[in-house]
Amino acid sequence: MPLPFLTADGAFDAHDTGETLPYEDPDRWRRPYRPGPWRVAIAAVLLLLGSFMLFATVIIVAAGTWTGALGGLLASLAVVGSALRLLRTGVWVSPKGLRVAGFFTTRSIPWSQVGEVRTVQQPVRWLGLPRTVQGQALTVAARGGAELPVLLTDHNADFLSRTEAFDRAAGSVEAWADEYRAVPV
Repeated sequence: MPLPFLTADGAFDAHDTGETLPYEDPDRWRRPYRPGPWRVAIAAVLLLLGSFMLFATVIIVAAGTWTGALGGLLASLAVVGSALRLLRTGVWVSPKGLRVAGFFTTRSIPWSQVGEVRTVQQPVRWLGLPRTVQGQALTVAARGGAELPVLLTDHNADFLSRTEAFDRAAGSVEAWADEYRAVPV
C-alpha cells in the first residue's frame, strides 16, 4: 500500500496547487518551542500508568465486577487526560494574541493589551515547585502597567538545563509580540 505522505516528492503537492496545509494556517495557535524532556517524561510515565490501569480494568471486566470496572475506567481516563493536558501546557502565540495554558486554566491576552514582553533576572520556581532559585523569566506587562504572570522560566519543565532553548523560545515570543502589538487584528 503506497503511503504518499511519507515520500519526499509528494510532500509539497498540496502547497503547489494552492491548498493551505493545516500548519500554514495563520490564525492557528502555535507553541514557539518544543515541550521539554521533563514534561515529556512525566507525561510518558502517566500514559504508561494509564495503560496499566486500562489493562486492570479489562481484567476486572473479565471477572464480572462492573462497578469496579467503571471506577477503574474513569480513573484511567483521568490519568490519560492529565498526561495529555500536561503536554498542552505552556505559552502559545497567534496573530490574535498570547495564550498561557496552565494545567487547570487557560488565559488569552490580545496583543492590543500587551505592553511589553521581556526577559528578566529574578527568583523563579524550580520545576513549578515552591522552591525558588535565581534564573531568567520571560514576563509580560499589560499596557496599563499591570504585571501579568510569568510566561516562561529557564527552570520550568520545558527548559531545565536547556538555556539555549529558553533563549530561542523567549526570543521567538518577543518577536511575535514586536510584530503583532502594533498591528490591529
